[in-house]
Amino acid sequence: MSDSAADPAAGWLAAARSRLDDIPAGPQTERVGRVEDIGDGVALISGLPDVKLDELLSFGNGRYGFTHSLEENRIACVLLDDDGSIEAGAPVFGTSEVVSVPVGPGLLGRVVDPLGRPLDDKGPVMAETRFPIERAAPAIIDRDLVVHPVQTGTLVIDTLFPIGRGQRELIVGDRATGKTTVAVDTILAQTSSDMICVYVAVDQKTSSVQRVIDTIRQRGNPERCIIVVARPAEAPGLRWVAPFAAFSMAEYFRDKGQHALIVIDDLSKHAAVHREVSLLTGRAPGREAYPGDIFYVHARLLERAAKLSPEKGSGSLTALPVAETEAGNLSAYIPTNLISITDGQIVLDRTLFDQGQKPAVDVGVSVSRVGGATQAPALREATGSLRLDYAQFTELESFTRFGGLPDAHVRQQLIRGARIRAVLRQPPHAPLDLVQEVALVTAAQNGLFDTLPVSLIRTLRENLGALLRETAPELAVAISSGVALPDEQKAALLDVLKAGIAAQASAPVSL
Repeated sequence: MSDSAADPAAGWLAAARSRLDDIPAGPQTERVGRVEDIGDGVALISGLPDVKLDELLSFGNGRYGFTHSLEENRIACVLLDDDGSIEAGAPVFGTSEVVSVPVGPGLLGRVVDPLGRPLDDKGPVMAETRFPIERAAPAIIDRDLVVHPVQTGTLVIDTLFPIGRGQRELIVGDRATGKTTVAVDTILAQTSSDMICVYVAVDQKTSSVQRVIDTIRQRGNPERCIIVVARPAEAPGLRWVAPFAAFSMAEYFRDKGQHALIVIDDLSKHAAVHREVSLLTGRAPGREAYPGDIFYVHARLLERAAKLSPEKGSGSLTALPVAETEAGNLSAYIPTNLISITDGQIVLDRTLFDQGQKPAVDVGVSVSRVGGATQAPALREATGSLRLDYAQFTELESFTRFGGLPDAHVRQQLIRGARIRAVLRQPPHAPLDLVQEVALVTAAQNGLFDTLPVSLIRTLRENLGALLRETAPELAVAISSGVALPDEQKAALLDVLKAGIAAQASAPVSL
């Protein structure tokens, strides 16, 4: 053999010896169990005596599940993928890890499943790191007061039930009463704000989710949104982890000192998935067949929404969970649980919806437990006694239906109330900014709409903000800043509104 032929062989031998030297000597162990039974997205496993609760288990070929319950002789594992290729007797490997998801700016503008796998056509997700789906809620000492507003763009909410950054506000109502619309409008209202939005759909119809995606892409800022989709056809484990995974994605931005908003649509269906998984794994059923830990599951999820202290970066995570009722029954098991966990509820009423009062917010039942502390000062001063006036109007209206001519004072209350109701009526996917809201409420509270036909108020709603910006830009800037207006600016605002409204109306119309 020539020297030229011997040299490559000698180099290969040296490289092989080097690789062998890098392999650690000694025994290597592998934690292996066996599938005893498989079906309906749940695998019963024997072996793995040292497995932990919620540990991630591998079935090979990229298929995973997590331990949901531990018994003396078997493990109940909830699958995160379809169980079609997993059979009884197949090996199962412990990973000593928990379920985690990719997080980071690379998720912005993407549509992903609960494990961060892309569902759009934009290629793989470029994650900065990974977070476990189960993370501890911030401690009390790490939290700060909820004082900064979240402008939802929905006038009835921003004026009567303001929401703050770090708050948990439940949106609850019967099927098809506009719950998703209210939540999506809040996302659209953040188009020019500094809030990052996460929308997670749990068990929603594909057509409904696609409408939400199209609305955000057409009317919002999709590059500052993350959409997480757990489709009804997916494995129950994947649907179960969806809201927890979405919270971890949002917490990345909160922990960086930014502000995030998460919409969970909806937790009633998530509760049904938890019931399904629990019954399949043999847990004892309780009220309405839900397991006893359903309250704890949602409590530990929603407690992760918080406003962090300056020492923790002053970031915030605001949660808008959605829940569905049947026949307006707020005392049902899941709605009652969620109402007790959250900081208030926006209740949507079927009767109001059918009458065309949209958004169909029931002013008498809805509440925000944070309240005016988070409301922009300019809007809080303009709102004044709006809620009391509207509540009195609804009562008087119901009494006057029985007949009889009310006196002049009551007639004036009915006129004012009808105009307030028209002002609060708002088309879907048309969120208002702060300037528009202050202008509308100021005009309504000062009786500038009282002599106008109700039909004209819709036109004024669309034009009043633009009018204010054109004729008094300094007032619009002052309102946008969110601070309380001094008396001279309040008087100037009223004069501008009077002139603008008078230009569009002539003859007074009585109720």
